[in-house]
Amino acid sequence: MRLSILIKHLEEFAPLNYQEDYDNSGLLIGHPEMEIQAALVALDCTEAIVDEAIEQNCNLIITHHPIVFKGLKKITGKTYVERVVLKAIKNNIALYAIHTNLDHVKHGVNGVIAKRLGLKNTKILSPKRALLKKLVTFCPVAQAEELRNALFAAGAGHIGNYSECSFNANGTGTFNGNEDTDPYVGEQGLRHHEQETRIETVFTVQDERKILLALLENHPYEEVAYDIFPLENKLDTVGAGMIGWLEEGVEGRAFLNLVKDRMDAVVIRHTKLLPKRIRKVAVCGGSGSFLLKEAIAAGADAFVTADFKYHEFFDADEKLVIADIGHFESEQFTSDLLIDIIQEKFPNFAIRLTEHNTNPINYFI
Repeated sequence: MRLSILIKHLEEFAPLNYQEDYDNSGLLIGHPEMEIQAALVALDCTEAIVDEAIEQNCNLIITHHPIVFKGLKKITGKTYVERVVLKAIKNNIALYAIHTNLDHVKHGVNGVIAKRLGLKNTKILSPKRALLKKLVTFCPVAQAEELRNALFAAGAGHIGNYSECSFNANGTGTFNGNEDTDPYVGEQGLRHHEQETRIETVFTVQDERKILLALLENHPYEEVAYDIFPLENKLDTVGAGMIGWLEEGVEGRAFLNLVKDRMDAVVIRHTKLLPKRIRKVAVCGGSGSFLLKEAIAAGADAFVTADFKYHEFFDADEKLVIADIGHFESEQFTSDLLIDIIQEKFPNFAIRLTEHNTNPINYFI
């Protein structure tokens, strides 16, 4: 199939505007309209992964981490990043990364960790702001329901577990069309008073084009009056980290054994174990030290993540247990998640999980 079709599906699951500003998710190499025979999925894109794609006749590599993270001024093959890029281009292999946008969706990377640990009643630990907008428009009362239905069908009106949410108030609108108008109601050159419904509804920023098309195509007026307001509200279903509850509280050592087993971790770096039992658990795949304050504020008994620096362990201040399981270990099941996402939509598409372990860290035990 065309690469653009596969990309569309991935970005409906984890929209690109959900990624952090520093990130570089999306199509890194390749043309959206190229035909894809098969895809190889891995956590990282290394030379070995590209060689595996060549051997397996895969002309697309999907990874969690983007191989091109910062700008490349030269591509001479001097670094491993440049060599990967050169080899992919030479062999007509597309590279696609789905990084912090996949971290930030509820059923993404952190959802996988929470599920493996058996956490219940999960929610986003640090929801993102500035992902919502509000549409306000005015429509003749008789046509208001039809317009609302069109806006809802385009994706407007979702608030948490509720859909088709809107606020409506009736009032009187006025207008006076000149000689170039063909008014739906009223006459040219005469001020018209029309009973209208003010419709307010929210939508996510990536759906703005669809919402506006639905508005303009289904509104009866030839000149549609509307306002769009950016909102600072948090979107509770999108953001960094996740927090949830174990079925029963466990003592510290039993909890670490649970994490080590469920996350297939070689070793766990952790803070001092506390006398209280662990039940409320925060998680963050990858480098999660920036969420420590949020985990403490949320009342977590433990925080499972990776890449804590030495002095950052002190910041736990005996308020919770930090369990640093390693960056690769915290995200290693992301590849399985990506395969599930793709196969659910395209069950007959040839997609393979890499046979290589791309963890650059080795442990001497």
